[in-house]
Amino acid sequence: MKLQVEHVNYAYGPDLPCVLKDISFSVREGEFISLLGPSGCGKSTLLNILAGIRDDYEGTIRIDGNRVTGISSHFAYMPQNDLLLSWRTILDNICLYSEIHHKKKETLPRARQLMEQFGLQGCEGKYPNELSGGMRQRAAFLRTALCEADIYLLDEPFGALDVITRGEMQDWLKDLCRSLHKTILLVTHDTDEAIYLSDRILVFGRTGEGIRDEVAVMETSRDREWLFRQSSLRSQIHGLISAGG
Repeated sequence: MKLQVEHVNYAYGPDLPCVLKDISFSVREGEFISLLGPSGCGKSTLLNILAGIRDDYEGTIRIDGNRVTGISSHFAYMPQNDLLLSWRTILDNICLYSEIHHKKKETLPRARQLMEQFGLQGCEGKYPNELSGGMRQRAAFLRTALCEADIYLLDEPFGALDVITRGEMQDWLKDLCRSLHKTILLVTHDTDEAIYLSDRILVFGRTGEGIRDEVAVMETSRDREWLFRQSSLRSQIHGLISAGG
């Protein structure tokens, strides 16, 4: 399942400058791609375009060569806020999408099965206010995974978590991605998070400057000690972000 983004431009109004300017890149099936750059450079806007939330853009989105417009079943979108409904149990929150589409009965066994894999065993009957921030994000990600889309769009899913919990969730996501075999696009401001999780990093410049460059992360067996040693890669990425600024 190959994703192609071709010459995408976007402005919030007809008389406003472009937030996204001539954005083009491709993503191979199973790749983990991070979109990294300063606030306001258009990363989240690009995810909204892919998710079909914004359709007033110029350019083309293709999946396996076929043009995709609007909301598509190829994409599953997870925003920074977990958006769990406080009056529903965790299991009912996880099954919300399938319930809306009248498929809860078919989805329920898989949801129960995946709860253990997602570290949520024993949480089926709990409510969101009974879980930690990290556990809530696990539930939100499981809800996203149950959409059975080909490409997951993650918009700073750990941005609101404390440093320790965020690190734990990064470790969890890194290990989980090996078993999911899904294509993932992650928006982040955290250089270390991008290096730790990604196969490639698309480095954005400031607002309207588009993608400055892409950086491949070749190492596959990563741990925190390996991440600590990546000073040259950090410097390369920081230099790309600040270039021309």
